[in-house]
Amino acid sequence: MIAFEIYVSGNVQGVGFRYYTRKIARELGIRGFVKNLPDGRVYIYAVGDEIMLDKFLSAVNRGPPTAIVRGVEVKRAEVENLDTFEVRY
Repeated sequence: MIAFEIYVSGNVQGVGFRYYTRKIARELGIRGFVKNLPDGRVYIYAVGDEIMLDKFLSAVNRGPPTAIVRGVEVKRAEVENLDTFEVRY
């Protein structure tokens, strides 16, 4: 298991991006959370195996049809033991 901190910029708030992220994460067995940041970006903490995280990152880079993803910054992170993937407010 590995973990990533992901910062997504563009038109990604108010367009269903967090719920799209949760749906994809749950389909792929990724655990973690997603939340909006005050600066307009979306923050994602994701834990999973490398293959599923690669698929997850591909989906994050596309985003839902209502979003415009302009940038995705990915950093390795400490693995936390979480049970599911959730939207945080």
